[in-house]
This record gives sequence, structure tokens and C-alpha cells, in this order.
Amino acid sequence: MKLLPKQIEAVRYLKDSSTQELLYGGASGGGKSALGCLWILEACQRYPGSRWLMGRSKLKNLRETTLNTFFELGKILEVTEQYTYNSQKQIIQFQNGSQILLKDLFQYPSDPEFDSLGSLEITGAFIDECNQITYKAWQIVKSRIRYKLDEFDRIPKILGTCNPAKNWVYHQFYQRNRKGDLPNHRKFIQALPKDNPHLHSSYLESLLSLDNDSKERLYYGNWLYDDDPSALISKDAIDDYFNPVHLQREGTMHLTIDVARYGKDKTVFRVWHGWLCVKRYELPKSSATEVVDLARRVMREYSVSLSKTIADEDGVGGGVVDMLKCKGFVNNSKALKGQNYSNLKSQCSIEMAKKIQAREAGELSQSETVKDLVIAEMEQVKMKDMDRDGKLMIIPKETVKEKLGRSPDDWDSIMMRYYFELKKGDYFIVM
Repeated sequence: MKLLPKQIEAVRYLKDSSTQELLYGGASGGGKSALGCLWILEACQRYPGSRWLMGRSKLKNLRETTLNTFFELGKILEVTEQYTYNSQKQIIQFQNGSQILLKDLFQYPSDPEFDSLGSLEITGAFIDECNQITYKAWQIVKSRIRYKLDEFDRIPKILGTCNPAKNWVYHQFYQRNRKGDLPNHRKFIQALPKDNPHLHSSYLESLLSLDNDSKERLYYGNWLYDDDPSALISKDAIDDYFNPVHLQREGTMHLTIDVARYGKDKTVFRVWHGWLCVKRYELPKSSATEVVDLARRVMREYSVSLSKTIADEDGVGGGVVDMLKCKGFVNNSKALKGQNYSNLKSQCSIEMAKKIQAREAGELSQSETVKDLVIAEMEQVKMKDMDRDGKLMIIPKETVKEKLGRSPDDWDSIMMRYYFELKKGDYFIVM
């Protein structure tokens, strides 16, 4: 088969001695599934007795799409006699002993750590539409790539294909590639419909007839286009948040602390002069004592009173609140009496988002790394079930963690600032 130029570029990375993770695609019709199927088919032929994973978020979708592409290519290449497909075990067995295991990679609530993959050992992996799985699933699959690597003189390799999505694939691959700081073991190739001369003109016309959001993503491969009506903070408002020339240092000093749960992730501190964040600190994995020590030092330096200091009380944060004697923020506690919010966190997040959208809150200059972290988290401040009647609610933290591949610690330290605005009245219920 004659490969497309972008596919040839991808094959070079799939056969080199340094690339371990390759993301290919970024639009519709760029030959994504075909590339993955051809790579894994050839690998099974080249390495007798090897074991490969072909996965997708849901096994049903894998069987109805990617697997059909695999079988079609097998017929074109006239190699169908080399393998058999066991639909019960979901295994493609080659005569030379190689295997392709078909896997469902959805992160089910009953198996958040993917224990179902157990002691699986594979030689390599191809995940189609990898933007539909979580970053944890990607990492766990990669950790299982160790089967016969020394025997075949190979390094671990995982190929992911996808369309543009504002989740972990955007932050881990596209954005870092655009900025030129993608790690050497990772590569990204964007393939567009116009790169594929074999596509029928009617298919291209159908892409161009899509709604504006879908057309930008699937035809033009625009990763930055995001017209999600549930998003609460616009791109322009986020840019203005980090360029707060319209805000003054005035009002009371406040300190908000998002404490790392159970000592994981990081603890983020923000010092506020009125609605302007004038300083940000962070601690890596730390104890409650270390958090309290830094909090006291910051409070002295910026003259922040205990009554104007608040810390996330969930997990380790409970110990911080007890030792520091500051305000405690309980995410799932009830919102302000009479207000239609599902919980305190949703209320503070939605109201703080309104404040940012109105250009009434901002933050002094941060490093590009920190800005990227905050921007990614602000883009995920979205309404949950916005079309349904009922109490207002943002998408939960666990969903955001799946999209970003990490905890949104910065946003939590930002939205908590609104607590003190609510506390001005006597209507706040502490549970």
C-alpha cells in the first residue's frame, strides 16, 4: 500500500529508537485508524510470538470501526490467512504466535485503577480515538508494554490517534508541541483531510457542511477552537485575568489555600489584595505541618488575618484548618440559603467565574508554566447538565481530572476567594 506523507513520517517515529509515545491525527480523514492497523499488523508479522493491544474507550465502538478497518486492510494486503479472530475472547491470533488483544479502556467507576488489565504484558499498543480515554488509562497501558522487548530489541511504543479535543491530549501533546517543549520520547503529527488525496469530494463537502465548531475541529484541525456553551469563562476574559491593568491594589488582604488531598498532588496558596491575586505559592507533596508553617509565614508577610484565611478542609486540609484555626472550605457543604446551587463549590465557582468574566478579578504576572496550568483549568469551569431544570452545578472535579490528567489545584485556590463575598451576609449556612 502507498502510504500518505504524514503516515510515512509517523512510521519513522514508530520504528526509531527514541520515540515511545506518538499522537497522530488532529482532524478527520487523515488516515488515523489505517495507520494504527497497518503498524500493528506489520509488527505481528515482524515479531513472531509478540503480543499487542488494540484499544478504544468502548469495545463496541472498537469492533464496529477500528476492527473493520483492520480486516479491510488484511484483505487488501492478502494476509487474511495469517490470522484468525476469536470474537468471544476478543483476540486476533496469528499463525506465528503473535496476538492482538482487543481492549475496552473506559474508566468505569467500578474499576478506577484499571485492575481489569491486571498483570497484562504487551509488546506495544495502538489506541484509536485516544482523546476518549483518560490520561490514567493511557499511562497504565504504557506501563504494561514490556513483553519480550529485550528479545525483540525494542523500546516501549504506544500510538494514539484522535481528533482535536481540549483535554489531556491537547495539554500533553498539542500544546507542548506548539511551544517546542515536547519531550524527546513524545511526538505529535497533525494530519488533515486535505493531506489525504484518496478521500472522496463528497466526504470533504460533508465536513464543510458541519456546524462551525465541528468544522473547525474535524476539517481544519483547529485545537484552539472551543465554542462550548457550558463554559463559564471566555478566552478573552481569561487573557484579561492575567493582564489586570484595570484593577487596583485595594481592599482587604485574603489568603486561599487548596491543600493537597492525602499528601498527593500539590498545595497552592494565593494571596489576594481585594480581588487581585498578588502572589502565588505552591508546595509539592507535603504534610499538614509544612502547609501550616508556610501559611503562617505568608500571613505575617502580607498581614492577612486568620478570619480572612481559608483552606480546603477535605482530606489533609482538615488537619491544616485545625492547626491554623482558619476558615474551612467544605466543597459539598450547602450553598447560601435560598440560592439555587447544588453545593458550596459550585456556588463559589460559578460566582467567581462571573467575576472573572466581568473583568472584576485578576492576577499579577505568573510564569508561562503557571499561566498554562491556570488557563487549562479555567477552560474546564463548565456547567453540568445546563439544559436541565434543577440546582446549578459545575462538572465535578473527578471529571476535570480525567480531562486534564491532573488535579485542578489552581482553580480551587481561585474560586475559594468568593467565599468571603458570601460570608459578608448572615445567610451562610455552615454544615
